Amino acid sequence: MSDTDVWLVVGLGNPGPSYAGHRHNIGYMVVDELARRLGSGFRAHKTGRADVVEGRIGGPGAGSPRVVLAKSRSYMNESGGPVKALATFYKVPPSRIIAIHDELDIDFGTLRSKLGGGDNGHNGLKSMRSSLGTGDFYRVRAGIGRPPGRQEVADFVLSNYSTTERKELPFQIDTAADAVESLITDGLEKTQQKFNS
Repeated sequence: MSDTDVWLVVGLGNPGPSYAGHRHNIGYMVVDELARRLGSGFRAHKTGRADVVEGRIGGPGAGSPRVVLAKSRSYMNESGGPVKALATFYKVPPSRIIAIHDELDIDFGTLRSKLGGGDNGHNGLKSMRSSLGTGDFYRVRAGIGRPPGRQEVADFVLSNYSTTERKELPFQIDTAADAVESLITDGLEKTQQKFNS
């Protein structure tokens, strides 16, 4: 399979155990689920800037799309550099990059997929747009909703899910992973019809 057939799937988040359960790390959680489905564990990439899993959606064999799952080793606001390095290494154009990230303007438990757009104040997307020179990559946006009361947005995204949300979180992660696979195998329109609620 040629390099042009590779998809780069980036879970946006912050590295380290202290951030693992935060709302801002839903991207990491989804690529962890995708890696589990591939039966592989993340390993350091030779660029030294990310951890990756390589595999094929739908299992090995001809016709199964090749995918690279990635988690940056940089903090969210610097994730564009590692993504650019991986895109260059694997010769992946922006049109074959999928970023999975948290979205304040979508209710918790809800997903949206789209191609392109702005960063809406999301530092991970802002860094990716800057490093790639374009925003024309796919996004799987996992809703986290707006913070309650007067809580600051930064405090909200860098905090753990509520007890109630944690019960539903595995379903959101599973559905987001399904949406990523659908984007790769079925395209944007069918994915939006199926998963954009």
